[in-house]
Amino acid sequence: MNTKIRYASLGLLAVVALYTGIWAYFSPTSWYVNFPGLGLSWLPQLGPYNEHLAKDAGAMFLALAALTIVALRSVHNTRLVQTTGAVWLVFNVLHFSYHVQHLDMYNTRDQVLNVVFLAALVLLAALLLLVPALPGHRDDDDVRRRRQ
Repeated sequence: MNTKIRYASLGLLAVVALYTGIWAYFSPTSWYVNFPGLGLSWLPQLGPYNEHLAKDAGAMFLALAALTIVALRSVHNTRLVQTTGAVWLVFNVLHFSYHVQHLDMYNTRDQVLNVVFLAALVLLAALLLLVPALPGHRDDDDVRRRRQ
């Protein structure tokens, strides 16, 4: 069960990072006007468009995606999974904190969706720190140490 939680959390975070990163980096104007998609638009209310900041956000999400995919391929490496969780948790807690202080610019539906989606990302990151390796299962780091 723990491995499934790790796979699910890492997989969802990777999808979010790739979705946001590819869109923001390779089509920053469209990302700014249309994010998060599905007929919603959450960025124009936050201030004027800035291509540099949009592309930087895309690059940061792509870097998170790279780290998350590496961790997904090494899901039994507790140190890597927890490091990935810590990196995501720092970003998501700060990101969530900003947005909950600026909800007044959105309608009620978008306020609720912002809180729900951003809180879900915090939870996914926290799970990576809290879900231990399977009992009796040696993670990749433990196996390497024993070989040395």
